[in-house]
Amino acid sequence: MKLVAGVDEVGRGSLIGPVYAAAVILNKSINKKDLKDSKSLSKNKREKLFTYIKKNSTWAIGQASVKEIEKMNILHASLLAMKRAIIKLKKKPNLVLVDGNKLPNLKNYNLRYIVKGDQKISSISAASIIAKVTRDKLITNLSKKFKNYSWETNFGYGTKKHLKALKKFGTTKHHRKKFSPILNLRK
Repeated sequence: MKLVAGVDEVGRGSLIGPVYAAAVILNKSINKKDLKDSKSLSKNKREKLFTYIKKNSTWAIGQASVKEIEKMNILHASLLAMKRAIIKLKKKPNLVLVDGNKLPNLKNYNLRYIVKGDQKISSISAASIIAKVTRDKLITNLSKKFKNYSWETNFGYGTKKHLKALKKFGTTKHHRKKFSPILNLRK
């Protein structure tokens, strides 16, 4: 039986926190018609699918920390998170389909990238859902400690409200200080 894993990341454009990636091998019995790119689904639908996918697939999460993002840049940190997710899978896939136009550096794996793969390939859509819901839960928990930044609604992205809070309250240890909106605040 040929095992195909889909891989996607989330949080690249956020100003805070780690970047997450998920790798998912769908069971044959899974209903694929509801699997869509996580960004196109409501929060409620995403969370229902998150539970369904976890029960009906082999999946793993990888992440790269803020320190790693700042050390190597967001692209390389995203690829590292993907690599970590793929390696953590309990079954080794015969083929790994990665959303985007770059591949993580992994030997002994058959990797292919698919531009807009999260909109075309069910296993990549499933990975986008697993990664997004997992990261959103982390950011929502962080928002309870850092109430001034509205992370529970903006998830660390550079919204007007978040940028205004940055000007007023400064950065936290969770902010990616090398990202231009934050660097520009210091000028």
